[in-house]
Amino acid sequence: MTLTADPFLHRPVMLREVVAMWLTSPAGVYVDGTVGMGGHSEAVCRSLSPRGLLIGLDKDEVALRMSRQRLSPFGKRVHLVKESFGRLDRVLEGLGIEGVNGVLLDLGMSTYQIEGSGRGFSFSRDEPLDMRMDVNGEERASDLVNNLPAKALEKLLRAYGEERQARAVSRAIETERRKGPIDSSMALANLVASVVRRPYRPGARHPATRTFQALRIAVNRELDTLGAFLKKVPSLLLQGGRLVVLSYHSLEDRMVKQAMIDWEGGCRCPPEFPVCRCRRAPLLRRVHKKGIKPSAEETETNPRARSAILRTAERI
Repeated sequence: MTLTADPFLHRPVMLREVVAMWLTSPAGVYVDGTVGMGGHSEAVCRSLSPRGLLIGLDKDEVALRMSRQRLSPFGKRVHLVKESFGRLDRVLEGLGIEGVNGVLLDLGMSTYQIEGSGRGFSFSRDEPLDMRMDVNGEERASDLVNNLPAKALEKLLRAYGEERQARAVSRAIETERRKGPIDSSMALANLVASVVRRPYRPGARHPATRTFQALRIAVNRELDTLGAFLKKVPSLLLQGGRLVVLSYHSLEDRMVKQAMIDWEGGCRCPPEFPVCRCRRAPLLRRVHKKGIKPSAEETETNPRARSAILRTAERI
């Protein structure tokens, strides 16, 4: 397969903030659970000592090839694996590593996936309606669009896209697919735009954004993977090790935020209880209580960063 995007054109979101939170020891072991095009990893590798190690995971084989090219100057300090971050525990076990100094998840889409993968992630391109991060996955977005009953499709759009007009969208899809299968990203985007009529303003999101988000999440089981990862990651971090997460929509961010609050041991007892009954020892502490957002300067030069929220927790 020919690479159709330049990995060096990709702009990693909140690069300085991520590296400042992620890197705690130049000789440590760090995991980029969504290595993508290698932007964050490259910045960390520049600060690693010869004893340091960067382990990069990604389900997208083409993205791995790009990051391998980008990170090749760092030689044996980099180890890349085609695997989901939800199976990080298995990867570390296979490498004989008991704990790491930092884990990064950047849950956003890469420039390559949106503009060069040809898998239908973009509303502005006429591409097959695929949306699989791993091209070996069985289910495509077109399978959901063309085969799910309207009620199930409506439920999916509400749950994963938080689309308020999910019923209207699902009914429009049901009507359209009777004429023939909906197989292209542009066909779906135009159909949704004809139903979801939001006031236009400069910089406004495309009306199909939430529908595309919902389908992508469902196809790649993104929330299931994130949930499994959050259950495992505290035991994979060494003392002082950090988890750094960049999320881009409220579903992911709520999961990450709640997990970090739970790890911190926040009391859940009703206020009428005179003595706390939780008695839970904290696992991690939040490095910053509120999520950090990109600067106005960054969002101006990189509009895809505008919805990013950065959260960090440190193993106690």
